[in-house]
Amino acid sequence: MYAVVKIKGHQYRVQTDALLQVELIDSEVGQTVTFDDVMMVSDGDDVKVGTPNIEGATVSAEIVEHGRSRKIVVFKKKRRKNYRRKNGHRQGYTQIKITGINA
Repeated sequence: MYAVVKIKGHQYRVQTDALLQVELIDSEVGQTVTFDDVMMVSDGDDVKVGTPNIEGATVSAEIVEHGRSRKIVVFKKKRRKNYRRKNGHRQGYTQIKITGINA
């Protein structure tokens, strides 16, 4: 059984007991969160597709950890003008474990 769920503006295909890295969620480690924006649920040959969401379907997950991704280097340059700017960015993420899909 799997589902397509929308979390913080991104769509993810999730299964039970799967680990997933999503954008930072403001909750403590160990808490359970519920996502209501379920767009599709599939159980073998039984497929339900929402318009855009399925009424009453939820996906529950447990927060495993918070962290930061690897550094992305942003470098700007204009040739022959002695203009150079170097910047870095590390995006925060939350790792979640899917505990249940309720269709």
